[in-house]
Amino acid sequence: MTGQTFEPLELAQKLISFPTISSKSNLDLIEFVADYLNGWGVGPVLFLNPEKSKANLLATVGPEAAPAIVLSGHTDVVPVVGQDWSRDPFDPWISDDNLYGRGSADMKSFLAVVLAAVPEMLARNLSQPLIIALSFDEEIGCTGVVSMVEHIAAMPTRPQLCIVGEPTSMKVIDAHKGLQVYRTVVRGRPAHSSTPEAGANAIFAAAKLVNHIDRLAERAIEEGPADHRFLPPYTTFGIGQISGGNALNIIAEHAEFSWEFRTIPGTDAGKILEDFKTFAAEEVLPGLRNKAPEAEIETIEIAKAPALIADQGEDAEVLIKRLAKVNATGAVSYATEAGHFQGTAEIPTFVCGPGDIAQAHKPDEFIALSQIEACEQFLGRLLDMVSDR
Repeated sequence: MTGQTFEPLELAQKLISFPTISSKSNLDLIEFVADYLNGWGVGPVLFLNPEKSKANLLATVGPEAAPAIVLSGHTDVVPVVGQDWSRDPFDPWISDDNLYGRGSADMKSFLAVVLAAVPEMLARNLSQPLIIALSFDEEIGCTGVVSMVEHIAAMPTRPQLCIVGEPTSMKVIDAHKGLQVYRTVVRGRPAHSSTPEAGANAIFAAAKLVNHIDRLAERAIEEGPADHRFLPPYTTFGIGQISGGNALNIIAEHAEFSWEFRTIPGTDAGKILEDFKTFAAEEVLPGLRNKAPEAEIETIEIAKAPALIADQGEDAEVLIKRLAKVNATGAVSYATEAGHFQGTAEIPTFVCGPGDIAQAHKPDEFIALSQIEACEQFLGRLLDMVSDR
């Protein structure tokens, strides 16, 4: 069976043209990829979200009984609103040996290299399968990939290796921090601001909670754990959004804030959350309920991305270094989907892909064409390794 063929650069431009911002559907892109794969007789499996507005895609090329190598990447991109782009971010262009467009670096060029190689994969006599895994909602906390990872974890034969193609300039990353994202909601009681004893101010309570997060951040710096492979070398905390109240002369009935922490691998994220919840329940909520018995403090998990731990096994590390032609591995402070593959599916997982993370999420995002070529060479070495000829 013969389907449509693409050069990697051509296919990267096509994928970039789909405006798969995380707040929108990615189904147009997924349907395009599915049609392309079906044209080559490679039937993909889709994993839809509950709203059926987004999907993961999983496709296998090669003999399914052997241990596979997973090539994984996300299809969603960050928003462009408020950014000063020189041209339409979803109408990619080439200038000065760079490919420009939203997602060019993060990370549709990697997807394009992998997908463009499907005809070559089929032409080879593969001794072990290659699994192509495309996900959604990576940019809002690595939440979408979970259903697909759980499916891979249940396969009869565990994959040998997973490569997550985030932009690393084709360097090999074997560790990254974990990410936990929460929204805390405080409910008090409204009253006229001239009679504060009649109400329970949710903003005052939220401020105490925010201050406690700041203390947790200071404690992480002072007490560790520390790992100088990361920058900064300790667990970090952040408050991203905060809101509350309706008017200056009304005691705030409601306040909420979004917060996160990024953990050094090996850190017990559960203990950090428990510390916060204990402070809220024992130090803040009683004061609210003295004035308003109905007062509440609720903390809701928004997203969770496990850390990638640098304990992949010598064989896997030797293999990925050989493919990337490097002698060392590195660590990064941002989170990826790699922790899910390593933790849930128990697959040795590394992050290695074309492009520079410094260009991601910015206006006029770009990837050097030389990086796309380097990724093609990387994949060619992989195909040579898993082919009988």
